[in-house]
Formats: sequence, structure tokens, C-alpha cells
Amino acid sequence: MLRCFLRTVFAFYVLPLMAALSVTLAAVAHAEEPISLNSDVQLPDRLWHIKESGSDVPTTVIAPPEPLATPPLETVNVMLDWFLSPQHAPILLAKERGFFRRQGLEVQWQSPGDPSLPTKLLAAGEVDLALGRQSLLHLSAHQGATLIRIATLIETPLNAVITTAEHVSNAPTQNDLEALGTLHFGFTTREGEQLVIPGLVPHVITQSDEDALPPESLHFDAARALTEQKVQAVSDGFYHTLPAQLATEGMEAKVISYETLSIPRHDGLIVMANSQSLNKRADTWEGVVIALEDATNWMINNPNLAWETLITAYPVLDNSINANAWEDLLRRIALRPAALDTRRYRAYEAFLYQRGITDAPLEVEHLAIDPHER
Repeated sequence: MLRCFLRTVFAFYVLPLMAALSVTLAAVAHAEEPISLNSDVQLPDRLWHIKESGSDVPTTVIAPPEPLATPPLETVNVMLDWFLSPQHAPILLAKERGFFRRQGLEVQWQSPGDPSLPTKLLAAGEVDLALGRQSLLHLSAHQGATLIRIATLIETPLNAVITTAEHVSNAPTQNDLEALGTLHFGFTTREGEQLVIPGLVPHVITQSDEDALPPESLHFDAARALTEQKVQAVSDGFYHTLPAQLATEGMEAKVISYETLSIPRHDGLIVMANSQSLNKRADTWEGVVIALEDATNWMINNPNLAWETLITAYPVLDNSINANAWEDLLRRIALRPAALDTRRYRAYEAFLYQRGITDAPLEVEHLAIDPHER
């Protein structure tokens, strides 16, 4: 094929050129002056004249390449543990500052209609992530729920036993704590019902006292239940907000920390995933945690700007109670959300076992992980 091509080129281009040169040189040879190296030789126009025709001349248009399409963001649905609150600041600010988008994520959230819903929906695969407390995770895991902690947002408990001054003195004594067992309790969480109240209200009282009222589920109305005296104490009230709400009604609240009741220190707010999603969505959960850490560190470095960002984006947070709680909440934020305190989880499992609430302690790896170490 190559030989055929060369023959064609030679026949159509080289031979005519040689013939034209021969004619030109012959004409020069018959001129009056003999041909020399300085002689002028003029080629016929037909040898190098190119016919101009728009239809015959091929053209190539050089254009910049089309820009690469931005990969679609992965949607992550989060169920909050409560109505929107400053304690959710790491998540809210990670969205407002674009930290989730930087990880290729579009995070959406919703508040539960009932405090018991988040873990149920997560275990059923109805949501991708759920917020809750470490204590709730332990109880759920022992009931067979496939939940696992992947991040910590608040490192200390946000709940406490809250009652009023008429029932507890300024410095609660052992007698005061024992007297709590005679009060009519309300609860808002499973932990308040299953862990705190049984430790405060002896079983013998509920069996022997005919006037003893069973604990009541308060859902989200703990403040109203206390002000309207439907209950005398709340086993798991938010101590950053509930005392301030009672103060607006002229009631002096008394807060009894869980440590006073010998309940081990534990993570106050965690992010939980369904353990069956760990392998499939490991990169996604790691991206979530990185975004939360970026938001947390920005918030700590810019506390005033962080607060202004929150109340601008979410005006429902803009009230004096939340503003007064902001500084204390910042002190309790987990600076390394992924970091796992295994001792803390083992201690809580031992506490549940010693109380007779569980049959045997679970291993930490069945309860919590550090996504960066998988």
C-alpha cells in the first residue's frame, strides 16, 4: 500500500514539477546570457499557485474542552435527637460554612416528633444517621438494635435530674437524694425512664405506697409539666435550658447531676450510624466526621461569629436562653469528634451490668468506632 501511495505522489506531483523545470531551464539555456549560479530562474505560476475556494480548503476549529461536570453530592439524612438547639451547632455550621459540600455531601436533617423515634428509624434504615446520647446507645444495643457511634459532638452529659427548691436544698444532702424517691417523676428519654428513675425510686416504694404515682412520659413538655405541677421532678431535663425556662415562671430550679447519682460520665451527644452500613458507606461517614471537625474548630476559633451565623441562618435559636447557654456549650464541644474514649464505654457497660440492667457487658467495638481507624 505504501509503495502504491509513493507511485501516485511521484506521478501526480514530482513528474509535472520536473517537466516544468525542464521547460524553464531550456528557455533559460536559449537566452542570450549563459546560465550560471547567479541566473534568475522563475517558476511558472501553475506550480505553486493555490486555488482559493472555501469549499475546497479543509478547516479545523480549535475550541477549549468542555468543563468537567461537578460530581453530584451524596445526600445524607440525619434525624436530630430533639428540636433544633445550639447543641446541634457542629452540624448546622458544617452546612452553613460549606464543610459538608467540601466532602461531597448534602446533609439534611429533621426533628423527631417524639424523642424515641431517632434510634428506631435508624435501626429500620429509614434515616442515614441519628443523634442521641451514649446511654441511649447502650440500651438500644442490648435490645438488638444495629447501631454504632461514629462521632461525639458533646463530651459531657447535657441532662440531669431537675426539680424545684421546695424539694431539694441548695446543697443536696444524702437525705435530699433519698427524698427524691418519694417524688412524682416525669421523663423525656428512655434513659430517664430505665436508668435514672429506677435508681432514685426504690421498687419497694412503688409497691408499698398506694398513693405513689407512676412516672410519666413528658415528651418535649418538661417545662410545662413542672410549672403546671403535673410532676415534681424530671429525671432527664436539659440543664442548660430547663432551669432558665422555669425562672421565667418564677420557679427556682434545682439541678442534680448524674455524677452525684453515681452514674458514670458519658458522651452527652453522639452521632450514630446503622452498623450494617459501615463497610458500604465507610468513606461517607469519614467525610461527615471530617466536616464536623472542621466546623467545630472554626466555631471554637470564632465563637461570636459562630453564634451570629447560627441565629442568622436559624432565627428560631435567637433567644436569651440559648444565648446564655452558648458559652458553656462551647466548653463541652468535642474538638476531635472521631476520637473514641474506649474506657468510658467499658465503664458504662460495667455500670449497666452491676445494676442488673443487662445480662453481660458488650465489647466496645460493637458499640462505637473511630471512622479514621477503619
